[in-house]
Amino acid sequence: MTDGAVRIARISSDPIRLEDHLAAIDDPRMGAETSFVGRVRDHDPDARGPVAALEYTAHPDAEAALEALASRAADAHGAIVAVSHRIGRLEVGEAAVVIAVAAAHRGEAFAACRDVIEDIKRELPVWKRQLEADGTAEWKGLGG
Repeated sequence: MTDGAVRIARISSDPIRLEDHLAAIDDPRMGAETSFVGRVRDHDPDARGPVAALEYTAHPDAEAALEALASRAADAHGAIVAVSHRIGRLEVGEAAVVIAVAAAHRGEAFAACRDVIEDIKRELPVWKRQLEADGTAEWKGLGG
């Protein structure tokens, strides 16, 4: 893909809207769009009880890292990518990650979207603290 393939690569404490990401990837050259929304859920296999919220923190270089991994996926699949990761306290149901991808064909769109979320989980210097309803908290390591 050429320059401009990454339309959004943002780390922010502001709420994330899928609609903004879909608008950013709108391109008449592309015949397929796919998206992923990762939301805070009310449970976790490692939690003793219900999950109340997550608190995300990011390294100062996290946005540059997000742009690099989005660019890598865009280049590998001839795609356009818009991706955001939220930081701060997020309540159950709020979007933590939003990814939108456009590509000429569905296979490339799905592959690029999957690459972005898997690379976020492996590489993005963002950490989450899981807050349980009983007041206990646990840090969950590198990634989204």
